[in-house]
Amino acid sequence: MKKLPIVALIGQTNAGKSSLLNRMAHKNIAIVAREAGTTRDNVIATIDNCFTLIDTAGLKNPEDDFEASIQDQIEDAIEVADLILFTVDSTKYPDFRDLDIARSALRSKKPVFLILNKSDLKESLDNFEYLKFGIKENNIHRTSATTGFGVNNNLKQAIFHTLDIKPKEETTEDSKVNLDENGNPLIKLALIGRPNVGKSSLFNRLAQKQQAIVSSKQGTTRDINRIRVKFKGQTIEILDTAGLRKPGKREVGIEKFSAIRTLAAIEEADICALLIDSKEPHSKLDQSLAGQIIEAGKGIIMVLTKADLLDNSTPVTSTLSDKTKTADYTEIDHILNHLERDFNFLSFAPVLITSSETGKNVTKLFELVTEIDLARHTEVKTSELNKILNEATVSHPPAGLKNTHPKLKYIIQTDTCPPWFVIHGREMELLHWSYKRYLERRIREVYPFVGTPIMFSFHNDRAAGPRKYYRNNSKDNDK
Repeated sequence: MKKLPIVALIGQTNAGKSSLLNRMAHKNIAIVAREAGTTRDNVIATIDNCFTLIDTAGLKNPEDDFEASIQDQIEDAIEVADLILFTVDSTKYPDFRDLDIARSALRSKKPVFLILNKSDLKESLDNFEYLKFGIKENNIHRTSATTGFGVNNNLKQAIFHTLDIKPKEETTEDSKVNLDENGNPLIKLALIGRPNVGKSSLFNRLAQKQQAIVSSKQGTTRDINRIRVKFKGQTIEILDTAGLRKPGKREVGIEKFSAIRTLAAIEEADICALLIDSKEPHSKLDQSLAGQIIEAGKGIIMVLTKADLLDNSTPVTSTLSDKTKTADYTEIDHILNHLERDFNFLSFAPVLITSSETGKNVTKLFELVTEIDLARHTEVKTSELNKILNEATVSHPPAGLKNTHPKLKYIIQTDTCPPWFVIHGREMELLHWSYKRYLERRIREVYPFVGTPIMFSFHNDRAAGPRKYYRNNSKDNDK
């Protein structure tokens, strides 16, 4: 149950930290497609299931003065990290800001690597120019986020060695499955939500013992508290996280560090339970947290807490898009209506109404977790997918511009956890976002993927480039 170590990328904004994070994560985390209501800064990634990597560039408060903002994010990351990667642009001479950052990192007494990024460029300076930082020369690593130089065969190995991590061997699709110390499948469930929403109380009820400190004072849970339970032969690891408030309302110091660890818990988890206090109106922050979970590709359950204080005459579970309606409009009906309106991008998410005080429907959470875990690992046959695609396009062809329209040829599933679909065709850049939502709905009509976000990529199949280019070449050949 050892938590993943945290590695922090610190440095000035032009050092290439985000590109380095993308390179180490083997995907473009920083440029994930965004839709209304689901936006977040993508600054955290789990690397090879061995450690959590944080790009501090996304942790600054844009309302603060720029210099103060940089300093704040660096201090937060240094405090929470187990290893610090001080990253600089090796084509530029170090300035006083770099020196200040280096001093802050070294004062922490934590391991510090100096990353000389962009070392593939001929303008890259010699190591000698950076010895003034006071970082040991054997902790200096040259990398190129663009080419991958020095990342996997040098930097990663040094991180593993310093943190005493044994890299996990990749094994086909099974590498995506978390395993316990006995090699059995393990599902990680993170409890996410605002302060005082009932996370620790639910955690204790699920664990059937007083594992977490329960208090009405906000911010009692500072770090990730975790425990493993067995449910119908399945091992589930529950992560209780600190409550998150808006950045402007966070206290300086430990609360900001807790926020970083909470975001890391989302990245580590397979499924997140987003807890919402049924006696308090949900907020934009709840929507933002939901967006972070979805963009991270994690399963999601919406959990209404403190149901013992409500009129519970309606069914205890439903989905946002298929809520049971009754003749008598109750308090729960009112809450579900507002959830349906404000979380319309979560129509696939189950809603569970619980009470940690009475234990009502608490174990139902485990049932939903196992159901969502199966959905996350579902692989759909290509023939079935193309049948859905053909029927969807015939029923509702995609719109385009004038005489040019997108032509969707075929669809394949390329990944699970989350399920990822690639649609091939022509003129795909003209495909409107609403049509993409339409295709998702058509797939979910056949394969609901309960509590599971599904991802799409759209690929233009053009073997010889645009037609105009071909016609111009033809004219040239005729001359």
